[in-house]
Amino acid sequence: MNSREHILDSALALLRSGGSVSLESAAREAGLSKPGLMHHFRTKEALMLALVDHVVDGWERALAERLTGEVARASAGDRIRAYLAWSTSGGFDEADLVVVADPRLRPAMTARWEERLGPWLALPDDLDPDARARLTAVRLLCDGAWLADAAHLFPIPPDERDRVRAVAERLLEP
Repeated sequence: MNSREHILDSALALLRSGGSVSLESAAREAGLSKPGLMHHFRTKEALMLALVDHVVDGWERALAERLTGEVARASAGDRIRAYLAWSTSGGFDEADLVVVADPRLRPAMTARWEERLGPWLALPDDLDPDARARLTAVRLLCDGAWLADAAHLFPIPPDERDRVRAVAERLLEP
């Protein structure tokens, strides 16, 4: 693992333990000096944006495993189905909430989040309004599923995940 990856993994571990991320805390968690960390991330914003990318990289790998082809060639329905399968699989934690980890940086982090997840979640402008409504409803269910899991706030019990997924799949039917 390279130093940059080690720093990001350490910062995520800090978030998972309930800590807040600063250049100092991230350096300490990674076993580096602050100047050593700043060699890789000049500012806290750079570190936090890299954390968003680090989290989304993992998400994209998991989403891609649920598609038969490339995301760029997948239909909106196939992309949302992959998101449904992934978001109801469980196993999320506080580090997945990195987008809301720093209120001062939230606009920049939200913009990065939207940029990275747009290829998966954006819907074509010319989509039939009923299809758009169904896909949006399922996406919002997915957002809620991973958020509940990551925040440990009424997550879907493991024995109900398949049934919840089946209900959402029915919403995707024309």
